[in-house]
Amino acid sequence: MRRTLTTFAAALAAAAGLVAGGVQTTASAAGATAARHAQSVCGTAAKGQARCFAQKLVTSTGTQVSPFSAAVSPDGKPRPAAISGKTPSDIQSAYKLAGLSTTRTVAIVDAYGYPNAERDLGVYRSQFGLPACTKANGCLTIVNQTGGTTAPKTDVGWDGEQALDLDAVSAACPSCKILLVQANSASFADLGTAVNQAAKHSGVAAISNSYGGGDSADSSYGSYYNHPGIAVTASTGDNGYQGASYPASSHYVTAVGGTSLYAASNTRGWTESAWSGAGSGCTTLNTAPAGQSSAVTGCSGRAMADVSAVADPNTGLAVYAPTTASSSSWAQYGGTSLSSPLVASVYALSGNTAGYANTLPYANPGGLFDVTSGSNGTCASFCTAKPGWDGPTGLGTPNGTSAF
Repeated sequence: MRRTLTTFAAALAAAAGLVAGGVQTTASAAGATAARHAQSVCGTAAKGQARCFAQKLVTSTGTQVSPFSAAVSPDGKPRPAAISGKTPSDIQSAYKLAGLSTTRTVAIVDAYGYPNAERDLGVYRSQFGLPACTKANGCLTIVNQTGGTTAPKTDVGWDGEQALDLDAVSAACPSCKILLVQANSASFADLGTAVNQAAKHSGVAAISNSYGGGDSADSSYGSYYNHPGIAVTASTGDNGYQGASYPASSHYVTAVGGTSLYAASNTRGWTESAWSGAGSGCTTLNTAPAGQSSAVTGCSGRAMADVSAVADPNTGLAVYAPTTASSSSWAQYGGTSLSSPLVASVYALSGNTAGYANTLPYANPGGLFDVTSGSNGTCASFCTAKPGWDGPTGLGTPNGTSAF
């Protein structure tokens, strides 16, 4: 006898420890929809350290939103929509990636250990019918910052960041191999060492960095991110126009801003606007990438962002992520922590990362969806989306891989 959606959801929730964790049922979550808001999963960072930029939707009481809706996937399972969480099909449709594949590797750099990374990634990929990505089949590799297999200590907040990154790469590029490099701490020295470790691995086409801190000069940390031939992406942050954030302000990386992404009845099938939280700014500490013109940006140095992708938690990705060190559940995640691994995946799919990859979109802006509405503050080009380059969204979002 077929089980009802309610019974199925309750059983799955109990198996994952969700009932004990206080996650709302679908019915109770519906009444709290108006009160939901985004919550950072990582705390503030001390000087010399970075914070992750992942955010998840929670209710007014701080409980993450209901993981299940009444929608049913084609396989008959309840869809973990998490309010309006995007699926792999949504991401591939919005950015014209459907049907593209590669065996190149996307590296993810984060801080601390995530003991259940492989298990949780398996739940995500199974739910959406994606091919298995495991250590055994060679798709998933997890190392520490020195290349060993002894994991650093666990931090549940950064584990949520890692879950988002793993699921985002899977959504945009299901055929990509994934290398997860876990730094010992959130210090720039440790994270930078992890980036250098990622760059050593054969087959790595892109390295995603979904974290940041105060602005800094490349003379201090640039050697960690200077890897021509590999697309190094970095999130611009989630606090709107606050000035530059490192490593997104580095001359060597592709700075990735954020948008709000909605389904639409237009030719594309989607519409985007600048997300109000997308980081943007100007630094005079580092020089601009080739192709970025000060006459356009109004910045005598390096301006953020270069490109963008969906980041608004209200239009974010359905993610299977930790709630405690041992339990995980479905939730809806966003932040520019989402947009960075999405763009890194597009670089991997393009296969064109010769030289400094952040110059490629400036040479091929026609391969992007120009975002022309929305803002992240009250200033001019650094805050308001407009035709061509702007601070919150850069040159735009992926339209296939031709700009990358």
